[in-house]
Amino acid sequence: MENLIYSLNATVPVFLVIVAGYIFKKIGWINEGFIKSANKITFTVTLPLLLVQDMMNNHFLEVFELRYVLYCAVVTTLCFAGTAIAARIFIKDKSIIAEFVQASYRSSAAILGTAFVLNIYGNTGMVPLMIIGAVPLYNIYAVIILTLECPEKGAVQDNTMVKTLKGIITNPIILGILAGVVLSALKVQFPPMIDNTVSSLAKLTTPLALIAIGGSFEIGKAIKKLKPAVVATVLKLAGWPIIFLPIAVAMGFRDAKLMAIVIMLGSPTTPSCYIMAKNMKSEGTLTSSVIVLTTLFSAFSITAIIFVLRNMGYL
Repeated sequence: MENLIYSLNATVPVFLVIVAGYIFKKIGWINEGFIKSANKITFTVTLPLLLVQDMMNNHFLEVFELRYVLYCAVVTTLCFAGTAIAARIFIKDKSIIAEFVQASYRSSAAILGTAFVLNIYGNTGMVPLMIIGAVPLYNIYAVIILTLECPEKGAVQDNTMVKTLKGIITNPIILGILAGVVLSALKVQFPPMIDNTVSSLAKLTTPLALIAIGGSFEIGKAIKKLKPAVVATVLKLAGWPIIFLPIAVAMGFRDAKLMAIVIMLGSPTTPSCYIMAKNMKSEGTLTSSVIVLTTLFSAFSITAIIFVLRNMGYL
């Protein structure tokens, strides 16, 4: 019972705030403009500041582990490659391959990952290391599959890869991590006035991001492209964790390190998949369906994963 309560305490508060965001949108307290602004503020300001502050306060370089970063990178690559090969073999409707692959491996690792780890440990823990290993590859592989399997051959601009690589280099989250590394290495401490300001903004990250996720949730989209969406959802929430979490455990990853890997493998498909799919000439319905389904059912799957790992003494 203690482990079940621990698992519920880790996940339920996060999803209740998402539900609150959904309700706020339905009753008209927030609108699309608020959601768009909240996502932009979270992505460009509050989350980078949160990562910088935590990396400074927790002596990031002292816990840096190349083996951990490489694990995240290799697993992300295997998830992408495995899904792409399987999709080419088994999916008859070739126009949805790109969307299926992208939605099956890309996690909401930064936003929801940070929310979960903050809720459990009180800081971002090993999320920055996981982001370094996985998130840049998420974007690169998405461009590759959306370009190669584009339903409108020739419609994608030739400089898409260049734009995406530029986007990765200038990504505020990546820049926040780099700034955190530098400041941690130099053992910089902000003056109290600056530190309190950064702290106030950083604390906005989780509630603001989760309310925006809830507000953008559209149940009706989940019934479209249902069969491939269900397959992608099962793969995203259960398939990858079942395959790769035992390897992480065998490699000795525990507690905050293992929790960040749980988020990398089993968190919902990131909403940015839909934006990228639409911008690169895919139809988008399958992607939005998977985002809705994974967000809905991850409340149960992540709770179950945490419960099992907690029972086994790994978290």
